[in-house]
Amino acid sequence: MNERISQLLAQITVLEDELRAALNEQQSTIVFQIQGKRIKFEQSIKEAHQRLKTNFFRWLVVNRPQNLITGPIIYAMIVPLLITDFCISLYQVTCFPIYGIQKVRRSDYIVFDRKYLNYLNFIEKFHCTYCEYANGLIAYMREIIARTEQYFCPIKHARKLLDTHSRYARFMEYGDAQDYHAKLEEYRRALEKGK
Repeated sequence: MNERISQLLAQITVLEDELRAALNEQQSTIVFQIQGKRIKFEQSIKEAHQRLKTNFFRWLVVNRPQNLITGPIIYAMIVPLLITDFCISLYQVTCFPIYGIQKVRRSDYIVFDRKYLNYLNFIEKFHCTYCEYANGLIAYMREIIARTEQYFCPIKHARKLLDTHSRYARFMEYGDAQDYHAKLEEYRRALEKGK
């Protein structure tokens, strides 16, 4: 990787850290505290949220009919998601120790915290829980697969990809065969260190 690209990647990392910090500061303008796994709102916020909650029967009447019709199809996807979750977790638990790759922490990706929002009725909270799980699972899987790719084949594609995982930008250039095996070992050692 040339020096200019290394500098740009370092700048991106710094900017991503600044963005995360700014987003956390923005969140703190809404008064809540994180206590362990629970979220606590100020009493005035809790009361305002409670006033904004849509009654279930009103929600049922004003909800779009297509949402109710397609609900069974959407929620049937829980079966393949659970099977995939089991398989990817089993893969990580069995193979990562053998490869010397640090395990992906599930709790960094699958977070259930929207249940503390009192302006959501129980159906809306159920929807949110499903989405939190599904999107968190996909992010969790992506990181497991990204670490696997870094271990076995950290090479960029010849064609431009629409989206890539966070490790991809640091992969070797397509067609750059010089010292491939030595570089591959460097990538593997980095995984052992959690990089």
